Amino acid sequence: MSSALPYTTEDILAADTHLVQSWADLDSLKKPHARTAIVAAKGVMVRDSNGQELIDGIGGLWCVNVGHGRPEIIDAISNQLSTLDFYSTFYTFTHPTAAALAKKLAQLAPGNLNHVHFSTSGSDANDGAVRILHHYYERLGKPEKKLVLSRHGAYHGSTYLSIAMTTPAYSKGWSKAEGIVHHLKKPHYWREGDGMTEADFTDLLIADLRHEIERLGPENIACFIGEPIMGAGGVIVPPKGYHRRAQDVCREYDIKFVADEVVTAFGRLGHFFASEAVFDTQPDMITIAKGVTSGYQPLAATIMTDEIYDVVSGPDGVFTHGMTYAGHPAAAAAGLANIALMEAEQIPERVRVTGKLFENTLRALEDLDIVGEVRGSHFMMGIEFVRDKKNKALFDAKLNIGMLVARKAQEKGLVARPLGHILILSPPLILSEEQIARIGDILRESITEVMHDLSKA
Repeated sequence: MSSALPYTTEDILAADTHLVQSWADLDSLKKPHARTAIVAAKGVMVRDSNGQELIDGIGGLWCVNVGHGRPEIIDAISNQLSTLDFYSTFYTFTHPTAAALAKKLAQLAPGNLNHVHFSTSGSDANDGAVRILHHYYERLGKPEKKLVLSRHGAYHGSTYLSIAMTTPAYSKGWSKAEGIVHHLKKPHYWREGDGMTEADFTDLLIADLRHEIERLGPENIACFIGEPIMGAGGVIVPPKGYHRRAQDVCREYDIKFVADEVVTAFGRLGHFFASEAVFDTQPDMITIAKGVTSGYQPLAATIMTDEIYDVVSGPDGVFTHGMTYAGHPAAAAAGLANIALMEAEQIPERVRVTGKLFENTLRALEDLDIVGEVRGSHFMMGIEFVRDKKNKALFDAKLNIGMLVARKAQEKGLVARPLGHILILSPPLILSEEQIARIGDILRESITEVMHDLSKA
């Protein structure tokens, strides 16, 4: 990474006062040294404007799966722009890269998920999934099927509807689409199991699903939406068999099963798609974003089955849904190059080995006094901090324990994502064994130092 910069940190931060950051305590960003400017990246490393090299422990934001600065993707984007910079996929138009990527995604997706509607973010893709299903049921003469079943602890995006599908804790103080979404119990056994066996807890979750369906009326419910592993809601791994049983209940009641694979797809759990390979499900829709281009371009998609497509593409109707930049040529080129690179280097297959090493390295931190649970799978991990391990009591929220550990880690060369009392790690999928070990060492040192500081307070 070149070290010469045409601007100083002060220049960047002065300009940054005009930028409204996402999901941030904007007031706290007014304080000195609250913001970090990332100016360069290569492989699994990023560099800030002060010259510090950092391991990108969050992969940009769950997304830089193949690492930064890959010429295969950069050149594909550049070449595409020099040939066809932009054309839309509205009306009767298409272009080669969008068509080719749609075909490739249909080949990779499980079952008969053969039809791809592009958008630009995971929020768009999830919002679109519901809108498409509402239209699907309208065309079937079932216009009353509008409701959506989501879960406490879910994260499905930040648009007006997708934030309604997200756990209610994330929309406090903000309005959202009302009356459409109903939330089921959080599938977090460690926190919510209350002395039950895992099998009994799973039975409870499925009973809750059935109860809500019967209470609302299956004739009123369009779909159930769920992340295979919950991401920004705390990296929550549902009990074994939960997703398959939930899908079976949905099938029983004519409710579509939507898998939000915005985070879990494209190698993070060791497969291009996790729904079938890891969780034994065949969704009616899968939504994707993030890793489909490894973050090199904004791209998302809602992938639907032949059956849904046949209904929405039938005669006497127009598919009046879409965004200007959906299937943008440069974004589609990035997606094709990214997938080709992942296949050539067998990245998903490698993750099945290195991801487990990463997972086990982080799980070893559970011997520390304030680490209550390390959870997740492969390169999708969360560390929950507790004040008291015995009763799982949390620290005072005002302490912001996750941020305290994240700051220590950044001082030592690792970017980690604080989320209240949780720290999230979602690095690029190309980490070496040495880099995995270094992350483990930095986290242990950082947590230990925070424990020491708290003992003196």
